[in-house]
Amino acid sequence: MTQPAHDEARQLMALGKDLSDAQQMWLRGHLAECAACRDYAEAAGGVVRALRSVPLAADSRLVRATQMRVRFHAERLRETRERMWLVGAACLGVGLSGALSAPLLWRLFGWMGEQAGVSSTVWQAGFAFFYIAPALMVSLLLLARGTHWSSNNERSHWR
Repeated sequence: MTQPAHDEARQLMALGKDLSDAQQMWLRGHLAECAACRDYAEAAGGVVRALRSVPLAADSRLVRATQMRVRFHAERLRETRERMWLVGAACLGVGLSGALSAPLLWRLFGWMGEQAGVSSTVWQAGFAFFYIAPALMVSLLLLARGTHWSSNNERSHWR
């Protein structure tokens, strides 16, 4: 047998059970003919069986630390779910109140524009600013606060 055939047989043995039918047939044929590779396969199988028979136990500190981390992350997921439910409910409330109050505010701004004697473009721009500005300010504040929180959480998480 040539050296490349022995190398190929050892590579196939390393793959274990992930061989195609053709590879398995070739390997069986090679092992039937080559005593050196057959001995190698038996020795490798013995090592694998020996390694599988050795019990593996994790240190109790590692187990406790892993349990603490799992509990910590589970608690964070639960808190996030609760927060998202509250955010959804708040968005629904804001949307409904905005939809219900928009016609009333439109009439109020129209009336104030008439009383002040300003053009309709001016009072309509005032309405748009009054109606949109609070939402933009809250969005910017939440975005800045969320960015600040996530950067602090990442820093503290990796310490």
